[in-house]
Amino acid sequence: MNCTFNALKGKKILFLLMAIFMTASCKMTESYKHPSAMADNKLFRDITTTDTTSLGNLPWKELFTDTTLQVLIQEGIDHNLDLKIAMARIKQAQANLRQSKAALYPTLSVNANIPVENSIKTNTVSTTGLYQLYAASGWEADIWGKLRSAKRAELAAYMQSEAYKRAVQTQLVSDIATNYYTLMAYDAQLEVTKKTVANRILDVEVMNKLKESDVVTGAGVVQSEANRYSVEVTIPDLKQNIRVTENTLSILLGRSPGEIDRDSLKNQQQWTDIQTGIPLQLLANRPDVQEAEYQLRYYAELTNAARAYFYPSLTITAEAGFLNSDLSKLFNPTSFFANLLIGLTQPIFNHGLNKQRLDVAKAQEEEYLQTFKKTLLNAGEEVSNALYNYQAATDKIILREQQIAYLVKAVDFTKELLKYTANTNYTDVLTSEQSLLAAQLSSVSDKLQQLQAVISLYRSLGGGWK
Repeated sequence: MNCTFNALKGKKILFLLMAIFMTASCKMTESYKHPSAMADNKLFRDITTTDTTSLGNLPWKELFTDTTLQVLIQEGIDHNLDLKIAMARIKQAQANLRQSKAALYPTLSVNANIPVENSIKTNTVSTTGLYQLYAASGWEADIWGKLRSAKRAELAAYMQSEAYKRAVQTQLVSDIATNYYTLMAYDAQLEVTKKTVANRILDVEVMNKLKESDVVTGAGVVQSEANRYSVEVTIPDLKQNIRVTENTLSILLGRSPGEIDRDSLKNQQQWTDIQTGIPLQLLANRPDVQEAEYQLRYYAELTNAARAYFYPSLTITAEAGFLNSDLSKLFNPTSFFANLLIGLTQPIFNHGLNKQRLDVAKAQEEEYLQTFKKTLLNAGEEVSNALYNYQAATDKIILREQQIAYLVKAVDFTKELLKYTANTNYTDVLTSEQSLLAAQLSSVSDKLQQLQAVISLYRSLGGGWK
């Protein structure tokens, strides 16, 4: 229902309506509750600590001291395409937030109408024959907090886009470091394999001399030749792995596929002070957890906005300007007009749209509450797995060193026995050499596992975006 009032009377009615509605509006919206209670001390499984020192709080330049790796990570942050996509999403969210803030203020427009022809009829007022120049303004009083809830929802969406960008950077730093160490591991395995091939070539020469001395048979010589090629045939695969990893790293860096500068695996640092902090810190450190929470907050505010649609909306529109059928008299004082209209609309029946809107909003809020819980549980699982993976790799490195030491002795002993006793044949030498090569390659894998476990823990704790 719309009525026209003079300005003074309109103001009195407006203030009265707002005083009545503002009291009720305080009960309309529900304040968002931070779900911190979900991050209990059991989130990291059997790891309990009160020490808030966390690996995830370290800036990535302090964790990764390899200067070559630092250069690559910085290049990735500067040029990675996924990170640029995330920045574009932030700009979109900023635009939506600005618009949601502007919705709280009145609209203002200027209108000018010039008649093409006069069409004033008897006993009928027609505006097609009138010159008009006027300004119009409209404002919806946000009595029930609908617009404020929408603004808070867009703020949450903006913060979510910021968290998404941090999550992308965290994953990017992790991926660059992981592939960098993987590349060096392939280099190390290639080096071990090439040295082994060189030793196998020497073995063939020795076996030929032993055959000439009737110490071994031709079968032993053939077996030594086959043993050499069984190792050498793995070199193309290692080179292929190196090439693929270099290409993967290049894409992460936002450049065309090509060679990657790198150091040696044996020069990489050892991390000994591995600390997780407390589970509650994941809410502040881990970007994907933050992203999930902001998403939850977004839908909680949409639920508040949906409730407001059940209550009356108050709109105020005003017009002021000049109107006359004679253009030369348009700006005369007698041509001036001003209107103030107050509209109050109470929804009664609109095909169940308001109820549907509220039910959907509540369901979405519940959906993203469960999504947040799942994200937090996954984060705790990743921390627990990374810690155990690091410890397992550390234990294997210690045991592997002992295994290799004894296998080196086994190879030396069987070769010597082959020269001086008939109780040993080349099969014993072959077995010991194959076991030694497998252990040496596994030693490289153990070192890589340890490095990657630290990277995984760092990412799991939310490190990489600082």
